[in-house]
Amino acid sequence: MHRIARRPGTGGRVWRALLASAAALLVLTTGASAPATAAVRVPDGVIAGVAVFDRQTGTFTEQLDSSAKFRSASVVKLLIALDYLLGRAPTYSVPAADRARLEPMLRGSDDAAANHYWSANGGSGIVRRMVDEVGLTDTDPPPAGQEGFWGYTALSARDTVRIYRYLLETAPAPVREFVMGNLRQSTRCATDGYDQHFGIAGAFDRPWAVKQGWAGSSFPAGTCTTGASSAGTSSSASGRSPASDAAPDAPALDLARPALHSTGTVGSGDRTIVAVLTLHPVGTSYGKAYTDIGRLTRSLNVPGGTPPAGTWFGTWSDHVNVRRDPSTGNPPITQLPAGVEVLVGCQRKGQAVSVPPYNNDWWAYLPQYGGYISNIYVSSPENKLPNVPECSGS
Repeated sequence: MHRIARRPGTGGRVWRALLASAAALLVLTTGASAPATAAVRVPDGVIAGVAVFDRQTGTFTEQLDSSAKFRSASVVKLLIALDYLLGRAPTYSVPAADRARLEPMLRGSDDAAANHYWSANGGSGIVRRMVDEVGLTDTDPPPAGQEGFWGYTALSARDTVRIYRYLLETAPAPVREFVMGNLRQSTRCATDGYDQHFGIAGAFDRPWAVKQGWAGSSFPAGTCTTGASSAGTSSSASGRSPASDAAPDAPALDLARPALHSTGTVGSGDRTIVAVLTLHPVGTSYGKAYTDIGRLTRSLNVPGGTPPAGTWFGTWSDHVNVRRDPSTGNPPITQLPAGVEVLVGCQRKGQAVSVPPYNNDWWAYLPQYGGYISNIYVSSPENKLPNVPECSGS
């Protein structure tokens, strides 16, 4: 397929001029990385690159190794979508067939859509065009011999901030509205069955918009939505386009450690841009990585962000069902990642659940899921959770 002619716009040149002239953005061009505040909580064994930018004041509130390069996993789908949309100038209209691919790619991190556009629009050429257009400094295409793996694109936290700033402040309005509108509709369950509402989506009440990324051979099949199928070594793990065979050459990027990334905006008017890129020890489970990036994100200074009400608790066991009511009578809404930390809003008595030698008739309400789990699966020594109110009407 031939590339659609690019628009004659000057977004990239305007952006770079702003970077050079605006004192508030000097840190972006110098590569300086201010130390994170003492409150930032990076769990043991986790490698993190963090950038939090308050658009209202034009300043960073957090930076931690913000220029460090991580494999992007599905965060590169922002660039894939942006490249496609800019190629639709001057109207930026999206045909129905492309909308049917792009919306799931942005909302549910659909890999088949990314494979399609990576193959159709030049693979690494997408990254090179967007580096020039947006003015990125730490972003590289997949290394030689790995060109078919879009998830091996190198990306930093500060470049992720630049991408969102470009979308919000420089991109044509139809492009901004399409991308950000879909990110605001991020689905809890990704198309490959992974629960993708970690990090930003769990740490703050709406409004937010997110694009997440995950990759790791130690991540088991996704359990989000009953019957969902996926595999930790599928294209979500590597970001591979099936149209290209990749050589086994070892790239410079760390591909061994499981990656979990949370990026997006928080607050009214997309006030604050948040980029949290993380690598976890080899063998880390999805639930553990999910919990760790959540704790890190909740520790950040994010202007305009409102923490959700409730108390965080750990869970245990695999495939814990979330139910619409405190009983096992109805099919589950979804299943939790194994051992993940959850926010509990209240608790109530319901059907007794038995996991010998334990029995428990208390159920915890998870407001972020809109359902209940049996307290028997909550990591607490008592049947009734301490300091958690009873649900009204129980």
